[in-house]
Amino acid sequence: MTIMHAEITGVILAGGRARRMGGEDKGLVQIGDKALYQYTLARLQPQVGKVLISANRNLAQYQRSGWPVIGDLQPGFAGPLAGMLAGLQHATTEWVVFVPCDVPDFPESLVEALWQGRQGALAVYASDDQRAHPTLALLHNSLAARLAQYLAQGERKLMLFLDAVGAKEVVFSNQSSAFHNLNTREDCLSWQRARGISQ
Repeated sequence: MTIMHAEITGVILAGGRARRMGGEDKGLVQIGDKALYQYTLARLQPQVGKVLISANRNLAQYQRSGWPVIGDLQPGFAGPLAGMLAGLQHATTEWVVFVPCDVPDFPESLVEALWQGRQGALAVYASDDQRAHPTLALLHNSLAARLAQYLAQGERKLMLFLDAVGAKEVVFSNQSSAFHNLNTREDCLSWQRARGISQ
């Protein structure tokens, strides 16, 4: 069941290089009549009060969603942490949840489960039975300064940052397929076929 948290901003991370997609802007890869990020947006929107899209190119195309588009403050595709920092600095809410643009099946209960799993922590992230998925995370906006400092030191590893701030892990049991990310054109085509989405 989807529970909406009006007090949380959702940020879609669409600012990567997408090397395995041939450098194409992954969030804008067409699947049927929609861009990949739009499937992610449709799943995130009912769970949060407002949405921001973190992108580093083709901003005008993302702006067609009707939601604000924000760019990294660091130059040169600095990875998901740079998008997270931009999200924390632009959001007007105390809590911000992040999802990558290429995981369109993430749980409909993601935001609620992360919210319930905080246990007083300032950050919490998702995992399945096999591994952690740190780009699906809920962060308190007070972490922005620490994250800016971490990036300024040249650090880029997301999991190391989350460990450093005492992030909690929330396990989504028996849902590993929900965290499958679409890295290649073939991934997108199989996902499209599996869902019966017409060309």
